[in-house]
Amino acid sequence: MKSLLITILMITTIILVASCISIKTKESPQKVIKPVTYQKCTKPRPQVCTREYKPVCATIDADIRCIKSPCPSTKKITYATACTACADPKVYGYVVGSCRK
Repeated sequence: MKSLLITILMITTIILVASCISIKTKESPQKVIKPVTYQKCTKPRPQVCTREYKPVCATIDADIRCIKSPCPSTKKITYATACTACADPKVYGYVVGSCRK
């Protein structure tokens, strides 16, 4: 009976020690995050957007049609989110971040 108790204690100790040993695994290489570039608005356009502030700089149709150049037919406007930008039918697309003044 005493030898059975000693055997059980030894097995328990071995299991506890083995569970505490950290096993080194090969770490996967970190993914490189590329900066977000120009995003085109897709159809269907959003009908409802959440109220948050993650500004985007949108390119919109300026409603200007020129005969002589230079004449900008688009302009940049900051919207609160990509959703609110693309909800506007005049917006072509956007980049993340506020527009520069």
